[in-house]
Amino acid sequence: MSKQAVSSKYLEFLRNIGVIAHIDAGKTTLTERILYYTDRIHRMGEVHEGTATMDFMPEEQERGITITSACTSCQWGKHTINIIDTPGHVDFTIEVERSLRVLDGAIGVFCAVGGVEPQSETVWRQSEKFKVPKLAFVNKMDRLGADFEAVLEAMRSRLKANPLPVVVPLGQGEEFYALVDLVTMERVEFDEESQGREYSRHPLTEDELAFAQPWRERLVESVADFDDDIMEQYLGGEEPSADDIRRVLRSATLKLQAVPVFAGSALKNTGVQLVLDGVIDYLPGPLDVVPPVALMAGTNQKRELEMSPVAPLGALAFKVFMDDGRKMVLMRIYSGELKVGEVYRNVTRGESERVSRLFRLHASHHEKIELAKAGDIVAAAGLKGTRTGDTIATQEVPYLLENIAGYKPVISLALEPKNSEEGDKLDEVLDRYLQEDPTLTFVQDEETGQRIISGMGELHLEVVIDRLRREYKVSPRVGNPQVVYQEAISQTAEATGQFDRELGDQHHFGKVTIRVAPRDRDKGNRVRFEMDTEGWPTQWLDAVEQGITDSLLSGVQKGYPVQDVDVSIVGMERRDGVSTPAGYHMAAVMSVKEALALAGPVLLEPIMHVEVNVPDAYVGDVISLLGMKGARVGNMFDHAGLKVVQALAPMRKLFGFSTDLRSATQGRAGLMLKFARFDMLS
Repeated sequence: MSKQAVSSKYLEFLRNIGVIAHIDAGKTTLTERILYYTDRIHRMGEVHEGTATMDFMPEEQERGITITSACTSCQWGKHTINIIDTPGHVDFTIEVERSLRVLDGAIGVFCAVGGVEPQSETVWRQSEKFKVPKLAFVNKMDRLGADFEAVLEAMRSRLKANPLPVVVPLGQGEEFYALVDLVTMERVEFDEESQGREYSRHPLTEDELAFAQPWRERLVESVADFDDDIMEQYLGGEEPSADDIRRVLRSATLKLQAVPVFAGSALKNTGVQLVLDGVIDYLPGPLDVVPPVALMAGTNQKRELEMSPVAPLGALAFKVFMDDGRKMVLMRIYSGELKVGEVYRNVTRGESERVSRLFRLHASHHEKIELAKAGDIVAAAGLKGTRTGDTIATQEVPYLLENIAGYKPVISLALEPKNSEEGDKLDEVLDRYLQEDPTLTFVQDEETGQRIISGMGELHLEVVIDRLRREYKVSPRVGNPQVVYQEAISQTAEATGQFDRELGDQHHFGKVTIRVAPRDRDKGNRVRFEMDTEGWPTQWLDAVEQGITDSLLSGVQKGYPVQDVDVSIVGMERRDGVSTPAGYHMAAVMSVKEALALAGPVLLEPIMHVEVNVPDAYVGDVISLLGMKGARVGNMFDHAGLKVVQALAPMRKLFGFSTDLRSATQGRAGLMLKFARFDMLS
């Protein structure tokens, strides 16, 4: 059998999936059961006991939440399943984003009581952006207040999804006792003594059949809408076979037209194996998804990557982490093969990199391999310059994949080392963390010696400080959290910058006239030439463009980055013999600073989306507290027996808000804070 044929067979039996959800919906518990039932682990850990396999960082075990995406692989029958367990907390959204970028399918976990919660919506929208097919698992069916149908309705209304239950619960809350497989119309029971490892199928009783029949009708009706043959059977009074239902529902799932829904209780070991069957039956393998399109480096030529080991290598680095001081790069191989000892091209950075070791990951454990091929997700050591979002390819065929989107930090902390020795170590450690986490930024204030770190929220920075102390025994003094601002302009202005000086033994001249104008919020910056550039040396034009881009990194009010500005270069002047790239670069910088000062500069602050879930009795207290925090309440509705209050509030007024909220509601309120946008100071 040819190498290509062997690979196609391997890819057919491969699934790369993620587990996504709101915090505390049960993602990690579900993953733990999957690993147990696939014999990857021999004892189940629990999140609430701090023993979950996938939450291996001490910070995760203490807080009972997932902070970093953990990767593992397991076998279910003939299939290999690579699983990434993603965080649910909004501060670690980038972890979800970069995981979804490289996954073929996902399991969305929903709490049967809470339903579609705020972060559920966020991660679901992220998965839609990357066109990731999904199935849903309605977890915690044994909890008081569980409501399977309410979750389905919330998926329709809040996620605009088309949920199609293939498994429904028999009973809810304390009365939950088994599941119905609607495809085979059988009752599925899970054995408590074997911790759910043993399960059995039985014919439905008369009462169970009466309950399940309407659900089955809805499933067959929906499937018939996707397939003419099943529609004919349905209209003729025939029952479609289980294989036909699975085939058509798989096709609809891959086209993002439907979401197969499963039910159960991961903590009570019920329903997990049916979800595993669903992963195989309904979610795509690498051959079922549209291959990514890459640019050929240095050209505008686009090429679709071929999911084959005999094609040139195309791989995306989607996460960097440190393992016992050694840098590891998590990669998705889209085409070709990656071999230990070979030298490849980091096309993003224009550097050569050698792969010294390759591993398959199981949470914190590594299994050495010599070769990874198209479809695989692996960890590589030895790639010294590679960062998150970089493309690794061959020297001969330099594929360049689209980079992973960045995020703007909203909160900063000042760190002050005790002495210069600790300062050097702090700089070294923070540089490592920056390689791991693209949402973390770090600058040093030369005057004060303080290190300013910025991130996505209070918890994000809190975890960084914990890791500094625990992993590296570095304990700098920590200042109060500070808000990160941006700058913008409110009107149009024009200015000319002229640089005419001797530096060293060379004269440098440049003269640049620009016009700046405000753009709509979140449109970003744009730099363009409105003058005729024919006859101008490329290096002079590039120097002007680079000078403008550099200048926008620091505004004229407080030195914060400038956003949403349109910069037009309307004129340049030359002097023979003295015009230089350096002169034009400096002239461009001078023109930008002057134009920004004339254009009505304004400060923009991070505005947060606030969502509070609270019992009716405390709604008044919550509204009052939000008013004190400068929030504007935009919406209020009922959900899962609670009032949901949605508002927008400035980040600078929200420090300590969670503590105030706990006090005002006697700990009865749930809170979600999410960055909305940078906008004018209120």
